[in-house]
Parts: sequence; C-alpha cells; structure tokens
Amino acid sequence: MQVRDAAADQSRQVLVKPIGPDRAANLRYDEWEYSRRLEVDKQGDGKLGYIHLRAMSSADIAQWTRHYYPVFHRQGLILDVRHNRGGNIDSWILEKLLRKAWFYWKPRVGAPYWNMQYAFRGHMVVLCNERTASDGEAFAEGFRRLKLGPLIGTRTWGGEIWLSINNRLVDQGYASAAQTAVYGPERKWLIEGHGVDPDIVVDNLPHATFQGHDAQLQAAISHLLKRIEEDPVEVPDPPAYPRK
Repeated sequence: MQVRDAAADQSRQVLVKPIGPDRAANLRYDEWEYSRRLEVDKQGDGKLGYIHLRAMSSADIAQWTRHYYPVFHRQGLILDVRHNRGGNIDSWILEKLLRKAWFYWKPRVGAPYWNMQYAFRGHMVVLCNERTASDGEAFAEGFRRLKLGPLIGTRTWGGEIWLSINNRLVDQGYASAAQTAVYGPERKWLIEGHGVDPDIVVDNLPHATFQGHDAQLQAAISHLLKRIEEDPVEVPDPPAYPRK
C-alpha cells in the first residue's frame, strides 16, 4: 500500500497484513466489553464496578482476577454473564462473592480495611440473556439461590446436562451421551430445557441495540444506584481509642 503522511513530501510503501474473521470478532467483543465498563464507571461515578465473563475457563479466572480486585471496595457490582459459553468455575467465583466482612482492621495511620480480605460488601446484580449457557447458567442460578442479588435480563439458554466422552470406540472415535443432570434441594430438576428466569426481565431490542443502546446494562446501573441510595455501604467509623 502506498501512503503519505500529511506533513511529508514523499510517499512510502507499507505492508498491510489483514486479520482473520475470528480475530476481528474478538476485537469487536473486546470493544463491546470495554465500552460497557466505561459506561458503568461514568454513570456510577466511581461507585459501581463491572465484570464481564465470556466463559468459565482458566482464562476467565484470570480475567476475573484482573477486573474484580480493582473494584472490590465499591458500593455496587455488575456481574455480566451475557453470551457466556460455559465451563466449570461457577463455584470458585461464587465462593469469592460469599465472603463477608466480619471485622475491621484499624492501623495507626490510614483507613480501616476489612476481614475477610477482599470481600465485596456492596450490592450486586447479574446480567444474563438467551446466550448465557451451561456453567454461565449454573452461576446465575447459584447467585440467586445464595441470595447474593437479583438477575436482570432474559431467560437463559437452558443446557445443564453434562455429556460424557469417556466411551471411546475401537476406532478411537466416541459417541457422546447425556450423563449428569442437576436438581435443587426441593427435588426439582434445574435449568435443562428451560433455562434460568431473571428476576427483572429486560430485553435488548434489535434496533436500539444496533444504535448502541444497552437496556439491560442501564437497568442494572439504575437498580444499583437506587439500592445504594436506599442502603449506602459505608465502612463503619472505629470507636474511640481507649485511654490507658
């Protein structure tokens, strides 16, 4: 390709290597995720955090770590599992969210901090949609059953029966078979064939979404800001120092 800088007299040749469709799709996904986080920061005025999980794999544990710890001290948190492809880390993340602050350390200099370390003390919501699948659905169901907060969005995909590929054939092929389903303590089968119903139903309509609007994200932001106004999450002041 022949190009010329605006301030240059001579043109020059550059070699352009096009990217493939998968890489292009990932870049668009990166931009979508980044723009959601910026919007939450802007509207939340520093009070809200945002974490998106594309799937539930080892790479997503790393993403969780990068995005959770910078915002664990905020008053509200949006956990976005829309388009989540599944995996097997739902319990690991839920265990982190279940941590509670049960006392506070007060150093001689500086602000108090709490124990359990990095427990999230604020209000939380989960965003889910029809493309939330498998372990993303398990995470959403667990989040609600453990009373961590409401689900906002649309009913999820509806696939939670695990398949087995252990029955290899003589030609080293295999025939996958449904093996493990899930049910709740109330003795009802969960998720498979129906999905997880949100507590607050909000759909992202096609035309508005094409124009850049995200009604589900907006509903989550509005919900959390209202909850923070009703029930602010402040670090309690320490008592007076004893005189001895």
